[in-house]
Amino acid sequence: MAAAALPQLAQAQALEKTKLTIAVGGKNLFYYLPLTIAEQLGYFKAEGLDVTIVDFAGGSRALQAVVGGSADVVSGAFEHTINMQFKGQPMRAFVLQGAAPQIVLGVNPKTLPNFKSVADLKGKKIGVTAPGSSTNVLANFVLAKAGLKPSDVSFVGVGAGSGAVAAMRAGQIDAMSNLDPVITLLTRSGDMRIVTDTRNMAEAEKVFGGPMPAGCLYAPQPFLDKHPHTAQALANAMVRANKWIQQAGGGDIIKAVPESYLLGDRAVYIDGFLAAKQAMSVDGSFPAKGAETAFRALASVDDKLAAAKLNLNAVYTNDFVKKANAKYPRG
Repeated sequence: MAAAALPQLAQAQALEKTKLTIAVGGKNLFYYLPLTIAEQLGYFKAEGLDVTIVDFAGGSRALQAVVGGSADVVSGAFEHTINMQFKGQPMRAFVLQGAAPQIVLGVNPKTLPNFKSVADLKGKKIGVTAPGSSTNVLANFVLAKAGLKPSDVSFVGVGAGSGAVAAMRAGQIDAMSNLDPVITLLTRSGDMRIVTDTRNMAEAEKVFGGPMPAGCLYAPQPFLDKHPHTAQALANAMVRANKWIQQAGGGDIIKAVPESYLLGDRAVYIDGFLAAKQAMSVDGSFPAKGAETAFRALASVDDKLAAAKLNLNAVYTNDFVKKANAKYPRG
Protein backbone atom coordinates (compact mmCIF):
# COMPACT_ATOMS: atom_id res chain seq x y z
CA MET A 1 0.00 0.00 0.00
CA ALA A 2 2.80 2.43 0.99
CA ALA A 3 4.70 1.66 -2.22
CA ALA A 4 1.60 2.45 -4.33
CA ALA A 5 1.38 5.88 -2.73
CA LEU A 6 4.97 6.80 -3.62
CA PRO A 7 4.45 7.92 -7.26
CA GLN A 8 1.53 10.08 -6.09
CA LEU A 9 3.70 11.63 -3.37
CA ALA A 10 6.59 12.30 -5.73
CA GLN A 11 4.19 13.98 -8.13
CA ALA A 12 2.65 16.15 -5.38
CA GLN A 13 6.15 17.22 -4.30
CA ALA A 14 6.98 18.27 -7.85
CA LEU A 15 4.03 20.69 -7.90
CA GLU A 16 5.03 24.28 -7.19
CA LYS A 17 1.57 24.98 -5.72
CA THR A 18 -0.94 22.34 -4.61
CA LYS A 19 -3.72 24.57 -3.20
CA LEU A 20 -5.39 26.55 -5.97
CA THR A 21 -8.45 28.67 -6.54
CA ILE A 22 -10.20 28.58 -9.92
CA ALA A 23 -12.70 31.37 -10.66
CA VAL A 24 -15.65 30.57 -12.95
CA GLY A 25 -18.71 32.50 -14.12
CA GLY A 26 -21.79 30.22 -14.10
CA LYS A 27 -20.43 26.83 -13.05
CA ASN A 28 -23.76 25.06 -13.66
CA LEU A 29 -23.57 25.75 -17.42
CA PHE A 30 -22.52 23.05 -19.88
CA TYR A 31 -19.91 25.57 -21.06
CA TYR A 32 -18.02 24.69 -17.85
CA LEU A 33 -18.98 21.01 -17.64
CA PRO A 34 -15.37 19.74 -17.99
CA LEU A 35 -14.45 21.75 -14.88
CA THR A 36 -17.29 20.18 -12.87
CA ILE A 37 -16.42 16.68 -14.13
CA ALA A 38 -12.73 17.12 -13.22
CA GLU A 39 -13.84 18.18 -9.75
CA GLN A 40 -16.61 15.60 -9.17
CA LEU A 41 -14.71 12.59 -10.53
CA GLY A 42 -11.58 13.42 -8.51
CA TYR A 43 -9.28 14.19 -11.45
CA PHE A 44 -7.78 17.27 -9.74
CA LYS A 45 -7.10 15.22 -6.59
CA ALA A 46 -5.53 12.45 -8.69
CA GLU A 47 -2.99 15.01 -9.93
CA GLY A 48 -2.13 16.03 -6.35
CA LEU A 49 -4.14 19.27 -6.47
CA ASP A 50 -6.43 20.74 -3.82
CA VAL A 51 -8.70 22.94 -5.96
CA THR A 52 -11.31 25.39 -4.70
CA ILE A 53 -13.77 26.59 -7.36
CA VAL A 54 -15.40 29.96 -6.76
CA ASP A 55 -18.50 30.71 -8.85
CA PHE A 56 -19.38 34.21 -10.09
CA ALA A 57 -22.36 35.64 -12.02
CA GLY A 58 -20.39 35.81 -15.31
CA GLY A 59 -16.97 35.40 -16.90
CA SER A 60 -16.00 39.05 -16.56
CA ARG A 61 -16.40 38.79 -12.76
CA ALA A 62 -14.32 35.60 -12.67
CA LEU A 63 -11.57 37.40 -14.58
CA GLN A 64 -11.68 40.28 -12.06
CA ALA A 65 -11.04 37.74 -9.26
CA VAL A 66 -7.76 36.66 -10.88
CA VAL A 67 -6.73 40.23 -11.70
CA GLY A 68 -7.46 41.17 -8.07
CA GLY A 69 -5.46 38.22 -6.74
CA SER A 70 -8.26 36.28 -5.02
CA ALA A 71 -8.04 33.42 -7.57
CA ASP A 72 -5.13 31.82 -9.46
CA VAL A 73 -6.76 30.58 -12.66
CA VAL A 74 -9.94 31.37 -14.63
CA SER A 75 -12.20 28.81 -16.24
CA GLY A 76 -13.71 31.18 -18.79
CA ALA A 77 -14.02 32.42 -22.35
CA PHE A 78 -10.93 32.36 -24.54
CA GLU A 79 -11.44 35.88 -25.91
CA HIS A 80 -10.65 37.43 -22.50
CA THR A 81 -6.98 36.52 -23.12
CA ILE A 82 -6.97 38.84 -26.16
CA ASN A 83 -8.61 41.71 -24.28
CA MET A 84 -6.13 41.33 -21.44
CA GLN A 85 -3.10 41.40 -23.75
CA PHE A 86 -4.54 44.59 -25.25
CA LYS A 87 -4.75 46.02 -21.69
CA GLY A 88 -1.12 45.09 -21.00
CA GLN A 89 -1.93 42.24 -18.58
CA PRO A 90 -0.83 39.08 -20.42
CA MET A 91 -3.00 36.02 -19.82
CA ARG A 92 -2.57 32.69 -21.56
CA ALA A 93 -5.05 29.89 -22.18
CA PHE A 94 -3.54 26.44 -21.63
CA VAL A 95 -6.34 23.84 -21.99
CA LEU A 96 -9.57 24.09 -24.00
CA GLN A 97 -13.01 23.06 -22.71
CA GLY A 98 -15.26 24.23 -25.55
CA ALA A 99 -14.62 23.95 -29.29
CA ALA A 100 -17.51 26.38 -29.96
CA PRO A 101 -19.09 29.08 -27.76
CA GLN A 102 -22.39 27.22 -27.10
CA ILE A 103 -23.99 30.65 -26.61
CA VAL A 104 -27.50 31.13 -27.95
CA LEU A 105 -29.12 34.47 -28.73
CA GLY A 106 -32.89 34.28 -28.63
CA VAL A 107 -35.85 36.64 -28.41
CA ASN A 108 -38.79 36.76 -26.04
CA PRO A 109 -41.99 35.82 -27.93
CA LYS A 110 -44.06 37.67 -25.29
CA THR A 111 -42.42 41.08 -25.76
CA LEU A 112 -41.37 40.63 -29.41
CA PRO A 113 -44.18 38.60 -31.02
CA ASN A 114 -43.53 40.14 -34.46
CA PHE A 115 -39.75 39.77 -34.46
CA LYS A 116 -38.37 39.58 -38.03
CA SER A 117 -34.61 40.28 -37.80
CA VAL A 118 -31.81 41.32 -35.43
CA ALA A 119 -32.41 44.96 -36.45
CA ASP A 120 -35.69 44.75 -34.46
CA LEU A 121 -33.62 44.63 -31.25
CA LYS A 122 -32.80 48.35 -31.49
CA GLY A 123 -33.81 50.06 -28.22
CA LYS A 124 -34.58 46.71 -26.54
CA LYS A 125 -33.29 45.04 -23.35
CA ILE A 126 -30.96 42.08 -23.86
CA GLY A 127 -30.13 39.78 -20.94
CA VAL A 128 -26.52 38.54 -20.65
CA THR A 129 -24.85 36.49 -17.90
CA ALA A 130 -22.86 39.58 -16.82
CA PRO A 131 -21.93 42.74 -18.75
CA GLY A 132 -18.57 42.25 -20.52
CA SER A 133 -18.86 38.44 -20.49
CA SER A 134 -18.69 36.22 -23.57
CA THR A 135 -22.50 36.22 -23.79
CA ASN A 136 -22.24 40.02 -24.16
CA VAL A 137 -19.46 39.65 -26.76
CA LEU A 138 -21.57 37.29 -28.90
CA ALA A 139 -24.59 39.62 -28.69
CA ASN A 140 -22.40 42.60 -29.71
CA PHE A 141 -21.03 40.62 -32.64
CA VAL A 142 -24.47 39.54 -33.92
CA LEU A 143 -25.78 43.12 -33.48
CA ALA A 144 -22.79 44.52 -35.42
CA LYS A 145 -23.56 42.23 -38.37
CA ALA A 146 -27.05 43.79 -38.43
CA GLY A 147 -25.62 47.32 -38.35
CA LEU A 148 -26.34 47.95 -34.63
CA LYS A 149 -23.89 49.25 -32.03
CA PRO A 150 -23.78 47.97 -28.42
CA SER A 151 -25.18 51.38 -27.37
CA ASP A 152 -28.30 50.78 -29.52
CA VAL A 153 -29.58 48.28 -26.91
CA SER A 154 -29.61 47.97 -23.10
CA PHE A 155 -27.67 45.05 -21.65
CA VAL A 156 -28.93 43.56 -18.38
CA GLY A 157 -26.96 41.08 -16.25
CA VAL A 158 -29.25 38.14 -15.44
CA GLY A 159 -26.77 35.44 -14.41
CA ALA A 160 -26.71 31.89 -15.73
CA GLY A 161 -29.37 30.04 -13.76
CA SER A 162 -32.93 30.32 -12.52
CA GLY A 163 -32.68 34.15 -12.39
CA ALA A 164 -32.10 34.25 -16.15
CA VAL A 165 -35.10 31.95 -16.74
CA ALA A 166 -37.31 34.10 -14.48
CA ALA A 167 -36.26 37.38 -16.18
CA MET A 168 -37.25 35.99 -19.58
CA ARG A 169 -40.54 34.49 -18.42
CA ALA A 170 -41.54 37.69 -16.62
CA GLY A 171 -40.90 39.77 -19.76
CA GLN A 172 -38.23 41.87 -18.03
CA ILE A 173 -35.97 41.38 -21.07
CA ASP A 174 -36.77 41.28 -24.79
CA ALA A 175 -33.94 38.94 -25.78
CA MET A 176 -31.20 36.96 -24.13
CA SER A 177 -27.71 35.70 -24.86
CA ASN A 178 -27.13 32.70 -22.57
CA LEU A 179 -26.20 29.03 -22.47
CA ASP A 180 -27.52 25.59 -21.61
CA PRO A 181 -29.31 24.34 -19.57
CA VAL A 182 -31.05 27.77 -19.45
CA ILE A 183 -31.65 27.81 -23.24
CA THR A 184 -33.16 24.32 -23.51
CA LEU A 185 -35.43 25.04 -20.55
CA LEU A 186 -36.75 28.27 -22.14
CA THR A 187 -37.14 26.93 -25.69
CA ARG A 188 -38.93 23.81 -24.36
CA SER A 189 -41.47 25.99 -22.48
CA GLY A 190 -41.98 28.31 -25.47
CA ASP A 191 -40.41 31.29 -23.67
CA MET A 192 -37.62 31.80 -26.18
CA ARG A 193 -37.24 31.82 -29.93
CA ILE A 194 -33.69 31.11 -31.12
CA VAL A 195 -31.99 33.59 -33.47
CA THR A 196 -28.32 32.49 -33.36
CA ASP A 197 -27.16 29.12 -32.01
CA THR A 198 -23.42 28.53 -31.55
CA ARG A 199 -23.95 25.14 -29.88
CA ASN A 200 -23.91 23.96 -33.47
CA MET A 201 -20.27 23.80 -34.68
CA ALA A 202 -21.18 24.61 -38.29
CA GLU A 203 -23.32 27.61 -37.29
CA ALA A 204 -20.62 28.85 -34.88
CA GLU A 205 -18.02 28.76 -37.68
CA LYS A 206 -20.45 30.54 -39.98
CA VAL A 207 -21.23 33.25 -37.40
CA PHE A 208 -17.57 33.88 -36.55
CA GLY A 209 -15.98 33.03 -39.91
CA GLY A 210 -13.67 30.38 -38.43
CA PRO A 211 -13.09 28.15 -35.41
CA MET A 212 -14.02 30.09 -32.24
CA PRO A 213 -12.45 28.56 -29.11
CA ALA A 214 -14.69 28.99 -26.08
CA GLY A 215 -14.38 27.84 -22.45
CA CYS A 216 -10.81 27.18 -21.34
CA LEU A 217 -8.48 27.45 -18.39
CA TYR A 218 -6.37 30.59 -18.60
CA ALA A 219 -4.01 32.29 -16.18
CA PRO A 220 -1.68 35.28 -15.96
CA GLN A 221 1.54 34.52 -17.85
CA PRO A 222 3.66 34.96 -14.67
CA PHE A 223 1.59 32.21 -12.98
CA LEU A 224 2.37 29.77 -15.82
CA ASP A 225 6.07 30.76 -15.76
CA LYS A 226 6.33 30.15 -12.00
CA HIS A 227 4.08 27.05 -11.78
CA PRO A 228 4.60 24.91 -14.92
CA HIS A 229 4.07 21.58 -13.08
CA THR A 230 0.91 22.87 -11.44
CA ALA A 231 -0.43 24.08 -14.81
CA GLN A 232 0.43 20.67 -16.27
CA ALA A 233 -1.52 18.93 -13.49
CA LEU A 234 -4.55 21.16 -14.21
CA ALA A 235 -4.31 20.41 -17.95
CA ASN A 236 -4.05 16.66 -17.22
CA ALA A 237 -7.26 16.74 -15.15
CA MET A 238 -9.17 18.77 -17.75
CA VAL A 239 -8.09 16.59 -20.68
CA ARG A 240 -9.30 13.52 -18.77
CA ALA A 241 -12.62 15.31 -18.13
CA ASN A 242 -12.98 16.26 -21.83
CA LYS A 243 -12.44 12.63 -22.86
CA TRP A 244 -14.85 11.30 -20.23
CA ILE A 245 -17.58 13.66 -21.50
CA GLN A 246 -17.12 12.46 -25.09
CA GLN A 247 -17.90 8.88 -23.98
CA ALA A 248 -20.68 9.83 -21.55
CA GLY A 249 -24.42 9.48 -22.04
CA GLY A 250 -27.18 11.53 -20.44
CA GLY A 251 -27.52 9.13 -17.50
CA ASP A 252 -23.78 9.36 -16.72
CA ILE A 253 -23.97 13.16 -16.64
CA ILE A 254 -27.01 13.20 -14.32
CA LYS A 255 -25.09 11.01 -11.86
CA ALA A 256 -21.93 13.11 -12.05
CA VAL A 257 -23.25 16.67 -11.57
CA PRO A 258 -24.82 18.25 -8.46
CA GLU A 259 -28.63 18.06 -8.30
CA SER A 260 -28.90 21.88 -8.35
CA TYR A 261 -27.52 21.93 -11.94
CA LEU A 262 -30.64 20.20 -13.26
CA LEU A 263 -32.85 23.29 -12.70
CA GLY A 264 -35.58 20.92 -11.55
CA ASP A 265 -35.89 19.03 -14.85
CA ARG A 266 -33.69 16.01 -15.59
CA ALA A 267 -35.10 15.44 -19.08
CA VAL A 268 -34.37 19.03 -20.09
CA TYR A 269 -30.86 18.75 -18.62
CA ILE A 270 -30.15 15.62 -20.67
CA ASP A 271 -31.49 17.32 -23.83
CA GLY A 272 -29.29 20.33 -23.09
CA PHE A 273 -26.25 18.07 -22.65
CA LEU A 274 -26.87 16.31 -25.96
CA ALA A 275 -27.24 19.70 -27.69
CA ALA A 276 -24.04 21.06 -26.15
CA LYS A 277 -21.88 17.92 -26.38
CA GLN A 278 -20.89 18.46 -30.03
CA ALA A 279 -19.49 21.88 -29.10
CA MET A 280 -17.17 20.51 -26.41
CA SER A 281 -13.46 20.00 -26.91
CA VAL A 282 -12.48 16.41 -27.66
CA ASP A 283 -8.91 16.61 -26.33
CA GLY A 284 -8.25 20.11 -24.93
CA SER A 285 -6.31 21.40 -27.97
CA PHE A 286 -6.69 24.96 -29.32
CA PRO A 287 -7.34 25.23 -33.08
CA ALA A 288 -4.55 26.93 -35.06
CA LYS A 289 -6.77 29.73 -36.39
CA GLY A 290 -8.81 30.14 -33.18
CA ALA A 291 -7.02 33.22 -31.84
CA GLU A 292 -7.45 35.03 -35.18
CA THR A 293 -11.19 34.30 -35.20
CA ALA A 294 -11.59 35.56 -31.63
CA PHE A 295 -9.58 38.71 -32.43
CA ARG A 296 -11.81 39.46 -35.44
CA ALA A 297 -14.97 39.06 -33.34
CA LEU A 298 -13.69 41.48 -30.68
CA ALA A 299 -12.28 43.93 -33.23
CA SER A 300 -15.66 44.15 -34.99
CA VAL A 301 -17.05 46.16 -32.05
CA ASP A 302 -13.87 47.83 -30.75
CA ASP A 303 -11.99 50.17 -33.09
CA LYS A 304 -9.06 50.62 -30.68
CA LEU A 305 -8.56 46.87 -30.38
CA ALA A 306 -8.89 46.50 -34.16
CA ALA A 307 -5.98 48.92 -34.63
CA ALA A 308 -3.76 47.19 -32.05
CA LYS A 309 -0.80 45.03 -33.01
CA LEU A 310 -1.16 41.98 -30.79
CA ASN A 311 0.88 38.77 -30.59
CA LEU A 312 -1.90 36.20 -30.93
CA ASN A 313 0.52 33.30 -30.39
CA ALA A 314 1.03 34.56 -26.83
CA VAL A 315 -2.62 34.17 -25.79
CA TYR A 316 -2.63 30.36 -25.83
CA THR A 317 -0.36 27.32 -25.75
CA ASN A 318 -0.93 23.66 -26.62
CA ASP A 319 2.26 22.51 -24.83
CA PHE A 320 0.50 21.34 -21.65
CA VAL A 321 -2.32 19.67 -23.62
CA LYS A 322 0.15 17.65 -25.74
CA LYS A 323 1.75 16.21 -22.61
CA ALA A 324 -1.67 15.57 -21.02
CA ASN A 325 -2.83 13.62 -24.08
CA ALA A 326 0.40 11.60 -24.06
CA LYS A 327 -0.21 10.73 -20.40
CA TYR A 328 -3.94 9.97 -20.83
CA PRO A 329 -4.46 8.77 -24.41
CA ARG A 330 -7.83 7.25 -23.44
CA GLY A 331 -8.82 9.68 -20.69
